[in-house]
Amino acid sequence: MLRQIPCQQAILGMYIHGFGGTWMNHPFWRAKFRLETEQQVAKVRGSGVPFIIVDDEKGVAPPDPVNNEPVTSSAPSPIRPHLRLVADAPRPADQKRDKDRQAAVALVSRSKKVMKRVFESARLGRAVRLPDVTPIVDEITQSVSSNAHALLSVIRKKDADEYTYFHSVAVCTLMVNVGRHLRLDEAVVTELGLAGLLHDIGKMGVPDDILNKPGRLTDEEFQLVRSHPGHGHEMLRDVPDLSPAALDVCLHHHEKMDGSGYPFGHPAEKISIAARLGAICDVYDALTSDRIYKSGWQPQEAVAAMWRWEGHFDPELLFAFMTSIGVFPPGMLVSVRSNRLAIILENKRRASRPRVLAFYSTRDKCPLPPETVTIRDDLSGDQILAPENPSHWALGDWESLREHLLSGGTMEMPLREGQVR
Repeated sequence: MLRQIPCQQAILGMYIHGFGGTWMNHPFWRAKFRLETEQQVAKVRGSGVPFIIVDDEKGVAPPDPVNNEPVTSSAPSPIRPHLRLVADAPRPADQKRDKDRQAAVALVSRSKKVMKRVFESARLGRAVRLPDVTPIVDEITQSVSSNAHALLSVIRKKDADEYTYFHSVAVCTLMVNVGRHLRLDEAVVTELGLAGLLHDIGKMGVPDDILNKPGRLTDEEFQLVRSHPGHGHEMLRDVPDLSPAALDVCLHHHEKMDGSGYPFGHPAEKISIAARLGAICDVYDALTSDRIYKSGWQPQEAVAAMWRWEGHFDPELLFAFMTSIGVFPPGMLVSVRSNRLAIILENKRRASRPRVLAFYSTRDKCPLPPETVTIRDDLSGDQILAPENPSHWALGDWESLREHLLSGGTMEMPLREGQVR
């Protein structure tokens, strides 16, 4: 049941359903959340808003529910006739989020249909026409600029039966998103998006029964799959005005930094930045997608595996990619903008913001009381800056220390010789 109470009655465990006054006048970036820390309680009590609305079915009930009228009463209160409007009217931020998501769903649906036609035409030997595909890149770029979170959330949900077409749209989106995160020129971002859109067109030269085979591929079948970068390059090389980046990514997105990739086994110095980004976006989307023969991994599970695969990806670009989508491997040691070292915490909700456990001052080089921090994607809060090497900070037995901190301990535990205190 929803109840209106004065701000001063806020206590730990309450679930905030809304705030009195306009949406701009309260100090929280969201309107619905549980009060989990004393700092949050103090912030609510000192917010200056006229009242708060709590949901006693989702959290701790007000201390004296008899004196607090339910918001869900069938008739408006004569004392507070505006109360139902406050509780029920959609907030401007919610309306924009819903509108952006609907636009993203429509964009992905249109793009998928176009790419299906383009790929099927390529299967029949017809040349790719840039006027068919460049509008998709332009629309995706505009959508990422408007609300990247909306489009990124939509591309996570794929139909396994149309994976090839959806995958091309998803990789285009991821390439555009990381390109904008790196603040590359708009022309370069467009080239990356087009490269992502066309990177797998060579799979039209591989039979569907092999691409979608539920069981293990034979050596002959695997060789056919490995031939798709070359098939794609042949399909694209005579397309008028196609950017070199699209040809490069199509041919080299399965190369690896340690030289163990295909089709050429190029070492790192022969793999372009565009192809390195293409490899990251391609693998991430493949890992997180449901396929006929496998279930998709959770985003944190995927980036954790990719970070562990030494020699596969450019680590600097992989971290930039993770920052661009706001997903990091649990347990990773990072530095944050508030001059602290922190541990990435497991994210229980697929689309929520990353959280870290900050525990060490990089400026003063001393332990701090551990604090859970929610990372923001703007300058109004803390941000993740870079991955860190525990040995650089003399953290000694990092695995043990990390487990100790994650279990509620502090750095006042006994440390090995050479560790910073």
